[in-house]
Amino acid sequence: MGVLDTVQHPRDLRSLSDSQLSELAHEIRDVLVSSVARTGGHLGPNLGTVELTIAVHRVFDSPADPVLFDTGHQAYVHKLLTGRRNSFPRLRQRGGLSGYPSRAESEHDWIENSHASTALSYADGLAKAFSIRGEDDRTVVAVVGDGALTGGMAWEALNNIAAKPQRPIVILVNDNGRSYQPTVGGLADHLASLRTDPRYEQVLNLVRTALGRTPLVGAPLFEALHGIKRGLKDVLAPQGLFEDLGLKYVGPVDGHDRAALEHVLRQAKRFRGPVIVHCLTRKGFGYDPAELDEADRLHSPGPFDPDAGPSMTTAGTGWTQVFREEIVALGAERPDLVAITAAMLHPTGLDAFARAYPERCFDVGIAEQHAATSAAGLALGGLHPVVAVYSTFLNRAFDQVLMDVALHRCGVTFVLDRSGVTGPDGPSHNGMWDLSVLQVVPGLRVAAPRDGARLRELLGEAVAVADAPTVVRFPTGPVGADIAAVDRVGGCDVLVRSGARDVLVVAVGAMAATAVDLSARLADQGIGVTVLDPRWVLPVDPTVIELAATHRLVVTVEDSSRTGGVGSAVAQAMRDAGVSTPLRDYGIPRRFLEHGKRVELLDDLGLTAQHLARDVAGLVAQLDEAVQPTVDLDSPGSLNA
Repeated sequence: MGVLDTVQHPRDLRSLSDSQLSELAHEIRDVLVSSVARTGGHLGPNLGTVELTIAVHRVFDSPADPVLFDTGHQAYVHKLLTGRRNSFPRLRQRGGLSGYPSRAESEHDWIENSHASTALSYADGLAKAFSIRGEDDRTVVAVVGDGALTGGMAWEALNNIAAKPQRPIVILVNDNGRSYQPTVGGLADHLASLRTDPRYEQVLNLVRTALGRTPLVGAPLFEALHGIKRGLKDVLAPQGLFEDLGLKYVGPVDGHDRAALEHVLRQAKRFRGPVIVHCLTRKGFGYDPAELDEADRLHSPGPFDPDAGPSMTTAGTGWTQVFREEIVALGAERPDLVAITAAMLHPTGLDAFARAYPERCFDVGIAEQHAATSAAGLALGGLHPVVAVYSTFLNRAFDQVLMDVALHRCGVTFVLDRSGVTGPDGPSHNGMWDLSVLQVVPGLRVAAPRDGARLRELLGEAVAVADAPTVVRFPTGPVGADIAAVDRVGGCDVLVRSGARDVLVVAVGAMAATAVDLSARLADQGIGVTVLDPRWVLPVDPTVIELAATHRLVVTVEDSSRTGGVGSAVAQAMRDAGVSTPLRDYGIPRRFLEHGKRVELLDDLGLTAQHLARDVAGLVAQLDEAVQPTVDLDSPGSLNA
C-alpha cells in the first residue's frame, strides 16, 4: 500500500514524515499521469500544484478553512487528498468525478468555479460572512493560478479585500508563467517573517502615531522611513503593486519546495489578515513530456500513452482546425482582419494566425469583457476584429457585446468554439447559453455551420459584415462529412425534400446530420419531410416562415437551450406572421447538464435521430387523428403553435 492510500482526509498529512511526503508527491504525479492518460483532462496545471496543495492542506484545516481554487481545473491534487482517490480513475467520465471542484462530491469543495478570476470574490464574501458570524478563527485560502489574475474581476475583489485588513484571507498566487525569478536565502526568509509578524505592524502604528504629533516633519519623516523599507523590499521581490493596495506580500517562494512553502503559509496564517503568497511553480513539473511541450505544457490533453506522452499529430480534422486554417486564409486576403483571444490562443485555433500575422493578433488574457470592447475600438478604427472564445466564456461579456459593439454598429465577428453540448468539462463548459443570450441583441446575426465547408463559407460571409456584430458558432470534436444541399431557397439550404409536406425540420448547425437521419426514419414510416438548414439561424430567415406555412408540422432541432433558443425565435416569428402551423422545439431544458461524453448527453436529452423519430411520428399521428393536443412546452410529446 502506498502513502497516498493512507490519506483519506487532509488531517492525515500532518502525521507523515518528510520522506513519506516526498514519496506521496511522487505517487500523486504517477496517478495524475496514468489517470489523465486514460480519460483526458488538465494535466500540466495539476503536475505543477502537487507540493503546493500538500502544503496548503498541512497548514490549513479544510473544510473549516475553505480552500478555493481559481481556476478550478488545478484542483485534481486537492481531490486526491480529500478522500476521492478511489473514484479518480473515472475522472471526467459519466457518473465519475468532475474535472472541477464539485459541491456534490465533497465538503472540501466550497465552490464550483471553472470560470476563471472568481475565487477572490468568493473569498471576500466568505471572510465577511465568517466575521459577521463571529467565526474569526477561520481562514479563507484562495489558490489563484493559470492566469486568473489577468481577469479584471480578480482585481475588483483584491480592492475590496484590502479595504478590511483584519479579515484573514491567504491568497496563494500559483505563478507558473515564469515571469519572476525566485528570491531565496536567509535574508528573504527574514523579510517574509518580518512583514507578516503582527508585532511589526504594531511598531509601525506606534511610530506613525508618535511622528504624527510633529506636524511639520512627522508625517513626511514617517513616509520617508516607510519608503526606505518598501524600496529595500522592492529590490528583492515584486511586492510593490500588492502593498500599494494595502495587502501584505510574501515571496516569491519555490512552489516545489514543500517545507519552504509551509513555512511562509504558517507565517501568513498567523498574520490574521489579507496576505499574498507568491509561489513559483513549473507547469507540467515532474513529467518530461509535459515539461518539454513548449505550446502549453500538456495543459489539457486527450487520452494518450503515458510512457510516450501525447502525440503531437492531430487525429482527424476537428472544427477548430477548420477555423484555424480558414482564418489564416482570410487574413491573407484581408489586411484589415485582426484577431483577439482571451488567453486561449491555441485552444481556439488562433495560434496559426498569430504566427502568420503577429502584429494583427492580440491575446488580452482572461478578460472577455475587455476583449469585446477592445474589438469595438478596433472596428471603430477601421479594422475588422475576429474574437475567438469558447461559447461559455462569451456569457461574461454580454454587456460589452450589447452596449459597446452592437449599439455602435461595429463590424466585429465573434467565433464561438465549443458551442452546444461539449461533455466532459461539465455544466459550466457546455456552450448552451449563447443563442439565448445573443437573441436579444439588436442587429446581431448568428451563423451555425453544419459542416466544415459551411464553416469556411459562413466565416467569410461574417467578416464581410461591416456595420453590425456577427457570430459563428460550432461544436467541439471532429467534423463529420460535408452534407450537400439539394436546393437553396432564400438564404437557407434544403438538405432533404422527401414526399408530402408533412414535417418541416429546421436543423441548427451540427444537428443537421441528426436531422437528415431523422428524415430517413420518418420517410420509412410514410411521413413526408423537408429538412432545412437556415445557415444564419438568428434572426429568423423569412424563408423559414414561408415554408412553415406550407407544412403540417414544424420541428426545430438544436443542442442549445430551448429557453430563448432558435425554436423559440421561430415560434415567435410564426406568430408575428400569423402562421398557425403547430411547432415542436427540441433542445436542452433549462437545467445544468452533468459531465459526460457528448453522445451520452445527447442521448439523455432525446436529441438523437431514434428518439426524435419516435416522438415526431407520434405528433404526426395526433394530427392525423385531429386530436387537439394539450400545450406543454416542457413535454417532449406535445405541440405548441
